[in-house]
Amino acid sequence: MKKLLAMVLAMAMVLSVCSFSLAEGDVEITWAFWDDLVATDDLITKGYAEVIDRFNAADNGYKVVPITTNLEEYDSKVAALISGKQAPDVWICNPGPNMDVYVEADLVMPLNDILAANPEWNDSFSGGIFERMTYDGQIMAVPTNFAAACCFYNTEMFATAGVEVPTTFDELLVACQKLQDAGFQPITCSAGTPWCLSMVAGYLADRCGGPDNLTAVSEGTSTWLSEPSYTTAANKLLELSKYFQKTCASDTNDECVAQFYNEQAAILVQGSWVIAQINGAVPEFEEKCGVFQFPGVEGGADPNRMIVKTDNLLVSKNTKNVDACVELLKYFTDETAQKYTAEVGGKIPVTGVEIDFEKAPKQLSFVNEILGGMTGTLGFYNESLASVEAGDVFDNAMVSIVLGQKTVEQALTTINNHYEDEVWE
Repeated sequence: MKKLLAMVLAMAMVLSVCSFSLAEGDVEITWAFWDDLVATDDLITKGYAEVIDRFNAADNGYKVVPITTNLEEYDSKVAALISGKQAPDVWICNPGPNMDVYVEADLVMPLNDILAANPEWNDSFSGGIFERMTYDGQIMAVPTNFAAACCFYNTEMFATAGVEVPTTFDELLVACQKLQDAGFQPITCSAGTPWCLSMVAGYLADRCGGPDNLTAVSEGTSTWLSEPSYTTAANKLLELSKYFQKTCASDTNDECVAQFYNEQAAILVQGSWVIAQINGAVPEFEEKCGVFQFPGVEGGADPNRMIVKTDNLLVSKNTKNVDACVELLKYFTDETAQKYTAEVGGKIPVTGVEIDFEKAPKQLSFVNEILGGMTGTLGFYNESLASVEAGDVFDNAMVSIVLGQKTVEQALTTINNHYEDEVWE
């Protein structure tokens, strides 16, 4: 972890800064974000832009300057700002190892005392929402939304091909074959953006072995080669990949999402944040966009565990304007922002705000129904491993299997070797 932080902090990259006029005497803070607030169709990003506009229009003496980049370059560029002693006052961050890097480097402000001093705000959050943001009893981030990874599908293509919604992996393979026989591309999946493929691999690993396999390799009581569920999951990934589009090796996440809403593929496995991306780009596609739970594996583990993820806001430990930062966090989690999150963006709020599902995207109702049968959660698999580096090794190993660059055994050996060198020391 320390080696990764040192390497990332050494990179000299600069983010683009959105400009606006400051009134004389305004307290200025910066906020780093992983998308362009202006040149976007994504409805969640537009919601974030509205929050910034509301914050800057308020007569509170505070103003925020957004610092933006694209998702793929975001973490390294934030780290470069920190290295150059230009740390954002507030920045957005994924949970797991990505957040660990900043917390373990003592760059993040603990929020327990601030939340305790604002009991009404503190009590507005859903129970358990701070679990993955808590380190040694200290809450280190505030979430802005909640998403679950699901299978999005084209209902018209399914109907034309005579396909039922699959509930098992074998049924998913049958559905893919029927879709292909009917002339449709069954699945679009990005190997060019490895975490997208890793999401499918992570579901298969969990469906085959449950949480115990991950715990065992994390603690060193088992290995990636000796734990049979990993071999089973990797072979099933290889089997499913026969139904991926021919360009999956180079296609990015955005390209795959576009292939789905442009009706060039029948199924997309993605987080429910994609609802905002789909409906923002092609609003009329909402009517034919269904959602189903990632299927279980026959003879495997609990099929009702869900990959879930929050977007989280961190406050710099070195900010000179704590009050302004806290006020910004409140704006991102107030009733206006949280209702927008659900009723426009299609993501799940992190507070107890009431949702009007008649206003919300139809896909959100489907996701909500799936979550009603959820028995447990897991993070993105690459964000659940020992470090960011371990997650990258896992992602790349899964890509190598799908692209035929390595056998299942060779790919798992690569992960195992990394753990022997860096984790099980």
